[in-house]
Amino acid sequence: MKTHTLYFVAAVLLIPGTSLGATTCSRANLTRCLDSACAINISSNPAARCQYCGTASAGAAPTDNGMRSISVGSSAKYNISDKDLKKAPTDPSERYAWAAKQCIKKVSGCTADDVADVYDELIEQSCKAAGISAEFTALASEIGQERTQTVCSNEIKNCVILDKNCGADYRQCTENADFDRVFAACSVEASGCDSHISGIRDTLIASRDNAVENREKLLANIVKTYQTARENRLKAARAQCENGAGRDDCVETVCQNNMINQCADGHADERSMAIQLCKFYDTACAALK
Repeated sequence: MKTHTLYFVAAVLLIPGTSLGATTCSRANLTRCLDSACAINISSNPAARCQYCGTASAGAAPTDNGMRSISVGSSAKYNISDKDLKKAPTDPSERYAWAAKQCIKKVSGCTADDVADVYDELIEQSCKAAGISAEFTALASEIGQERTQTVCSNEIKNCVILDKNCGADYRQCTENADFDRVFAACSVEASGCDSHISGIRDTLIASRDNAVENREKLLANIVKTYQTARENRLKAARAQCENGAGRDDCVETVCQNNMINQCADGHADERSMAIQLCKFYDTACAALK
């Protein structure tokens, strides 16, 4: 994701992007969705994106009295509803992160990276229109400053559990050497988190150990389930072999369903044929002894 201005905050708050197979993110629909929260009445207020989802330095957005319009389309399918917008944060950076999470849910195949690629430049353009482009230079310098442990922890964890790193279940980092390699790389990318690194590592190691332990328990349970099923099938098979019970049932079934006279008295040839057809029971039972 871009580390552009203050929007790096959104990256650590968003749901981590997941692979959705062949689904491709529609950036047009993603823009429509984000605009429904960040570009209200932009036709009459070019600074709307900056005011709603950029920076408080752009000033407060005009009060929305019900006459709302967005810049790209009006498909209700991809717009955040008025009801949900009432829950949206008023702080611009928080609102942007909130809107991004809503839109990733609405537009299939989109990730936090798509949000940044699609929308950061639009917000910057809006802020320039508001005449505060200098604010971005100041905000960019804040990236290197110390951040809270929660923000740092989220950012590093989201990096660690990427598929290309440890994976969500830590499958690729069961060994400490692998985990340390990934954690070190992710820590370098998380600027301003130096004082929190040790605590974050301890927390993630505990999460890793718990994930590995639970996976081993699950595998053990699966093995036990299959073993029990096999034992039950064997027990049932052996019960069929007791005193020729299975073979006798087979003979009666063949007689009833396949013989014209149903092996009645005087038709010993039919019963003899049924016995021959069910001979496989004797072979199978001999193997089970």
